[in-house]
Amino acid sequence: MTVLEGRKRNRTSRDAREKSVEPVVFGAVLLAAAMHAGWNAVVKVGLDRLSSMTLLALSSALICAALLPFFPLPAVASLPWLIASALIHTGYKLTLVKAYEHGDLSQVYPLARGTAPLIVAVASTAFLGETVTLAKLAAILLIGFGVCIMSFRHGAADRIPLKALGFALATAAFTASYTLVDGLGARISGSASGYIIGLSIVDGICTCACVFALRGTKILKRLAPAWRSGLTAGAMSLASYWIAIWAFTQAPIALVAALRESSVLFAVLFAVLFLKERAGPVRIAAAGMIACGVIVMRL
Repeated sequence: MTVLEGRKRNRTSRDAREKSVEPVVFGAVLLAAAMHAGWNAVVKVGLDRLSSMTLLALSSALICAALLPFFPLPAVASLPWLIASALIHTGYKLTLVKAYEHGDLSQVYPLARGTAPLIVAVASTAFLGETVTLAKLAAILLIGFGVCIMSFRHGAADRIPLKALGFALATAAFTASYTLVDGLGARISGSASGYIIGLSIVDGICTCACVFALRGTKILKRLAPAWRSGLTAGAMSLASYWIAIWAFTQAPIALVAALRESSVLFAVLFAVLFLKERAGPVRIAAAGMIACGVIVMRL
């Protein structure tokens, strides 16, 4: 392939990604968001959060190790992105656990997830040359701020401890970072499936090495009784991000990143419908913002 042909191919691929999210991609990412909310519900197995995340990463890695012979390997050029992403994912897990140590789940998680798409939107426009229309930007803002508002309780924003706020924002930075890295890595890899399989295996190794350094190998005994729930949650988590990795190669990264965060909306629906939890007026309004953002993005 000549240099001119290569530039033409890259420009055509970029132009295709700059269009609106196609219906198939849109529906697939919404499905991934629902599965993301689902595995968060399944993973409640009585373990502390670090152990739960370790079990999740280990389960995903084992599944991908079994699938490895059936999918093409990612291109060598994507390996630095893959390794960088695995390290960033490990940092994401550690900062999220630290955020939970200093703040409540209902405050930390929405703040960490909601600000990430806003960072991705700015970075992908400034550094990756992706174009986002005003309508798409409005959708990203509606979803991002809607998710953040989910951290408000009883109609007002409770004071979140400064350490929890710091770690939550650090988590958001890690989330935005691995989203951008994976978006680029998947496009370079030539195989979204090969990329996610390799990423999950390396991520599992990095996560286990880090956890073993912190708690020793004795943590494996603690994980053993929860392996069934962990395997189920790991499969759902893997499928959810597998779809996202593929979507990064089909649509602008910022749009996919924002649409993934509609998982918070699904989590609220699951809590109300199946766990009989009550949703206050502020969270109902936040859910409405997220839903409006999803509709704007599609229309």
